[in-house]
Amino acid sequence: MQQVPYASVVGSLMYVMVCIRPDIAHVVGTVSRFLSNPIRANWNPVKWILRYLRGTTCLKLCFGGDKPTLVGYTGFDMAGDIDSRRSTSGYVIKFAAGAMAWQSRLQKCVVLSTTEAEFIAITESCKELLWVKKFMQELSFVQDKYLLFCDSQSDIHLGKNSTFHSRSKHIDVRYHWIRDALEARLLELAKDHTNDNCVDMMTKMLLKSKFETCCEIVGLSIIPT
Repeated sequence: MQQVPYASVVGSLMYVMVCIRPDIAHVVGTVSRFLSNPIRANWNPVKWILRYLRGTTCLKLCFGGDKPTLVGYTGFDMAGDIDSRRSTSGYVIKFAAGAMAWQSRLQKCVVLSTTEAEFIAITESCKELLWVKKFMQELSFVQDKYLLFCDSQSDIHLGKNSTFHSRSKHIDVRYHWIRDALEARLLELAKDHTNDNCVDMMTKMLLKSKFETCCEIVGLSIIPT
């Protein structure tokens, strides 16, 4: 492996992922965990990612639609990392039917329930959505309400009801900040169906049909060159 440019190739993949390809965020985040001491088994997935990019060079982010709208999606994968048992959080911020900001990363702590994992993911997504909201307002873009979609009804109730603490009192205090944001009406949490949650491709492995659906939702379309 000393003759293999593992770190260099993964760094190049990170650049592509951050700029134009949210569909490879999860796999790039996975292979980037082994930069310090990669083995041959880690190199094979990197080559698969390169083959995938080579075969999807016509896949591009597209923006459009009748009325530009800023909306966010959030999701998670429970204890997806086998070594540390930490969960993966992800979010996608869309504007004018295309993804303009996205992220997929391991959470900083080990969670004890799916509710806690989703609550942490929602809080991180909320911070990014509010930053983009302020940025768009400086450009004189204002809309009636800003929605953050998640597929967990229990976390929506947890964010709105401060007395619902029997299963959440152990969660870090900083993640309860979202309750103040909801009370101030800076944004709204909304429920979406799991099949319509495009963040799933950024937190877990999916079937081909669901993966293609997620790509379509974030605005990735085939445009022949």
